[in-house]
Amino acid sequence: MRDAHLQLDSRIQRWIFNQGWHGLREVQAKAIAPILSGKTDVLISAATAAGKTEAFFLPACSVLVKSDDGQNSDRHGKEGESNGVGILYISPLKALINDQYRRLESLAELLDMQVTPWHGDSPRSKKQQQKKSPSGIILITPESLESLLVRDAGWVKQAFGSLKYIVIDEFHAFLGSERGQHLLSLLTRLEHLTERLDSPIPRVALSATLGDLGSVPKSLRPNQSLPCVIIEEDEATASIKVQVKGYVQPSKLALEADSKNINVENPDAKNMGIEPPYTAEAQVCADLYRFCRGGSHLVFANSRQRTEMIATELSDLCERNIVPNEFFPHHGSLSKELRESLEKRLQKEALPTTAICTMTLELGIDIGKVDTVVQVTAPHSVASLRQRLGRSGRRGDSAVLRMLITEDEIDKDTNLIDRLRLKLIQSLAMIRLLIISKWFEPADTSLYHFSTLLHQVLATIGQWGGIRADQLYMLLCKQGPFQQIQPVHFKSLLIQMGQMQLLTQLGNQQLVLGIIGERIVGHYTFYAVFKTLEEYRIVTGNRTLGTLPVETMLIPEQYIIFGGRRWQVKDIDMDKKVVDVISVKGGGKPPAFGGGGMSIHDRVRQEMYEILSNGDYRIQVGNHYVDFADETARQLFSESIDTFRRYDLNNQPVIDQDGNSYIFMWRGDKVVNTLVALLIRHDFIVEVYAGVIRVNEVDSIQIHQFLQKLAAQPLLSAIELAETVPNKLVEKFDEYLPEDLLTIGYGAQAFDIGGLKEWLARFGK
Repeated sequence: MRDAHLQLDSRIQRWIFNQGWHGLREVQAKAIAPILSGKTDVLISAATAAGKTEAFFLPACSVLVKSDDGQNSDRHGKEGESNGVGILYISPLKALINDQYRRLESLAELLDMQVTPWHGDSPRSKKQQQKKSPSGIILITPESLESLLVRDAGWVKQAFGSLKYIVIDEFHAFLGSERGQHLLSLLTRLEHLTERLDSPIPRVALSATLGDLGSVPKSLRPNQSLPCVIIEEDEATASIKVQVKGYVQPSKLALEADSKNINVENPDAKNMGIEPPYTAEAQVCADLYRFCRGGSHLVFANSRQRTEMIATELSDLCERNIVPNEFFPHHGSLSKELRESLEKRLQKEALPTTAICTMTLELGIDIGKVDTVVQVTAPHSVASLRQRLGRSGRRGDSAVLRMLITEDEIDKDTNLIDRLRLKLIQSLAMIRLLIISKWFEPADTSLYHFSTLLHQVLATIGQWGGIRADQLYMLLCKQGPFQQIQPVHFKSLLIQMGQMQLLTQLGNQQLVLGIIGERIVGHYTFYAVFKTLEEYRIVTGNRTLGTLPVETMLIPEQYIIFGGRRWQVKDIDMDKKVVDVISVKGGGKPPAFGGGGMSIHDRVRQEMYEILSNGDYRIQVGNHYVDFADETARQLFSESIDTFRRYDLNNQPVIDQDGNSYIFMWRGDKVVNTLVALLIRHDFIVEVYAGVIRVNEVDSIQIHQFLQKLAAQPLLSAIELAETVPNKLVEKFDEYLPEDLLTIGYGAQAFDIGGLKEWLARFGK
């Protein structure tokens, strides 16, 4: 391994020497031989800043320059001739493309190699030069590649005809999503267009966060026409420092007293200029100010609203304390100029800078050395937490993660679910899974992606002008990634598309775009298969309560929490995007932590159960146990354990409380959704919070009887359950799907029948 670099072109060896490197990193040395061979796909899984990008580009560029040297000598260097693009680099983000372009500049200059960033904001002159004389490397998003295939397939065939590698950065960001399915379909269509299906173009995937590595090669190339070499880090990675800090949101009475300056117990906040009342959010901001001032940090706040609130409060604190502001927001709604300005400030490392961000800085944009990563509120997933943690600990330092978790003060009205402190327990579980088990959520490969398939039917017809149905099915489903799609599904889709004038069939059996299809494909928004979540208006009578992005399952008669109150869903108007609700009295104070919708994995909730059952969250290192929680977090954990034991939740999955029943499944959201849908179908009044189901005005005996009855009989299918859900329009082109496919697709996305059967079998013991 030590001499692996000697296999590279001498110019690339010189570039490595010029960087001042003492040698190649582990994954870089391991990747050289399989990439140089050009006969296999390669999956490189290593931590952020472990050198994955160079692990691919150094050997790949070595192949390119040797190939160019050979062809140039054969042609005697005829001016204007080009041997085509050699590397197609695909990224989920324009910003990441710009960053990689900057990182490749010195290598490309040394090798006299053309490198072209290709997206909507790229300089036209660089694209024109590549169009005129295609060569070297193109850095592109899936959407821009789709645009090229549809609008300029002839040039693509000529430019990519001798393509040597396709590399996909941040591959985990694509896995299991409609955008990932789109990307895989694009790659199949590209191989078909360039007549490379029989001699496939090697695909290289780069990621810091891949769960179940053994299953990933099938996701990288569904038809498995090439073998895949998996490269992982074996060497010990940098140490990790973790702290979980707890905060208690005072009760309303305590806040009122605080606002009158009675019993002030927060001198730190007062000294910084924060005025009472001292809410948990104010305490969080005071600590962020103390932790982060003078350094370089990333603070992940999950939502745009919380991001802006924290950034504004910290900026105000700088002003009150008469110091320069060093706290700035970063999220998708900000202008490109504001985001890039903050990224450049972080890269320069000249001024102390803290970015308060959503997931926009989660991926691998180079932002220089980050001292710490701070997570405010429970993270969405272990994979996301791992990706964020990887932004810290570069250049051999320890990675530092602070997690700030807020829970409500307990009073006589506090709900049972809030007494369990599930935000804290979920955060502790994710940290343990990350550090001890090194586990991340695997991609969900059970989905059909009918919306993306419809898009690809339109795109492929747009690319070729016309194509037969059997050719489409062979290309997209047999050779491409839509391998779950049966001929009966495909036929149903094409019939519906014909009826909606998306396509039409000519006398020679060719399918061509219909009137509506031409309009859709011709619009600039067509090339992306994803859409932002649509906001639904929440309406009671003639009054609009507000808007809500509907990302969870909604069924009539279900209870929801909105604006801190309980409401019952009476109707959902999909066309007008309106949810009609009525106010529901009683039931006590609603829980504060609702959790995710279809996001939390079984393994996370089972780890939460293990922590509570064992009464211990600490991490064992050798013969010692490391406690990474502060005093407040430990007190919150103690309250959670007291509640767990008081209600014997270790042995009792169903309990009575306040005239209602609570079902503790400790399973992921797909399993929980399945039981919720069955309960509603049998006329139970149901609420669900963070994986806990509350059944109103029913005792545990009735619930036990119902669950035993479920366990003893065949369950409804996911399709039958999906038929009861009105809001199935989740993905961009769902509105054009026939009802049967919409129902099949939603059922696979929302429900887990097998998981519920397994839980019921355990419940019956």
